[in-house]
Amino acid sequence: MLQGHYVCHFLAIFSNQGRSELDRLPGRTDLNMSRDACISILAASPVPMLLIGRDDRVIAANSGARALLGSGAESRHYVTFLRQPAVLDAIEAVLAGRLDRAEADYLASQAMRETTFRVTAAKVVLETGPAALITFVDTTDLQEAGQIRRDFVANVSHELKTPLTAVLGFIETLRGAARDDPAARDRFLGIMEKEASRMNRLVRDLLSLSRVESQQRLRPGTPADAAAILRAVMTTLRPLVEEAGAKVTLTGAEAAADVPGDTDQLSQVFANLIENAVKYGRKGVSVEVQLLRSEHEPAIRGPAVIVHVSDDGPGIDTVHIPRLTERFYRVDDHRSRELGGTGLGLAIVKHIVNRHRGRLRIDSVPGEGSRFTVILPVR
Repeated sequence: MLQGHYVCHFLAIFSNQGRSELDRLPGRTDLNMSRDACISILAASPVPMLLIGRDDRVIAANSGARALLGSGAESRHYVTFLRQPAVLDAIEAVLAGRLDRAEADYLASQAMRETTFRVTAAKVVLETGPAALITFVDTTDLQEAGQIRRDFVANVSHELKTPLTAVLGFIETLRGAARDDPAARDRFLGIMEKEASRMNRLVRDLLSLSRVESQQRLRPGTPADAAAILRAVMTTLRPLVEEAGAKVTLTGAEAAADVPGDTDQLSQVFANLIENAVKYGRKGVSVEVQLLRSEHEPAIRGPAVIVHVSDDGPGIDTVHIPRLTERFYRVDDHRSRELGGTGLGLAIVKHIVNRHRGRLRIDSVPGEGSRFTVILPVR
């Protein structure tokens, strides 16, 4: 975005806006920029740019502008290919002398993707007279980041609103009709505890996700034993596995499997994947956790430790797989909430694996189970 600004500023020095500055330069009498010099500057800029003369026709278009707007813009009236009203109004205001600078958004489609450009029309003075320099700065990423932020706030608000509404409703009931009803009071307090726990898990996962995202560019350098981590996770999850009537087996973790990693974060990854397999599988689901070592893993172009978490549960429809690691995305929203899911677990897993420069793969066939694979580089 700054590149276009600097070019505009450079050209403005040669316009009437820069006259007072150039008047002070010794021996300087020519304040107008030559057409050829201006075209050379446009050609050197990576930002799409147009130069429009006072006759409303395009004097020059650089390669970026031709790629965006099509070839053959030179000598054409700008209205014939820039047909968005806000952009036309901005250019007209500058060419008519009402403004020295005007901005508007230009919407386009590139490679099957909607893009947004911030268009700036700035007044310049050529040796042939006044003209307008038009720059197109791609702001699509900024627009998408803003939309992601708005969606995130909306999702968090929605996730918190439901349990908060329930808790407030039960508090009101306990102060009124259920004040002297011990059975109702105990039942309502149990539900309130469940909803408060759900909010606590959500806040905990949000904080965890925030920490992981803030550290994503900092690759862990200390050694971590993936085999020991898996054995510890299996011990921690034993009560959950027994309560669910599931069967979880671990193979390949007898010997050490060192990787550069954060032990706590890798524990979170493995615990999340195994817990998901137990929770969302059928009653008595069988889960196999397998640790493998590869001398050359193509996905990371080097030696790796590979952990598979496979189950024989109901599986996941392929339409859901690309979105499973999105924040708050759930295959079965109602069931996930009932089981205490926050919709953030796999998003956290993805960010932790990315921080370790690893890969996360998800394979599933409806009715045949799922397999989640974590690939961690050894060095």
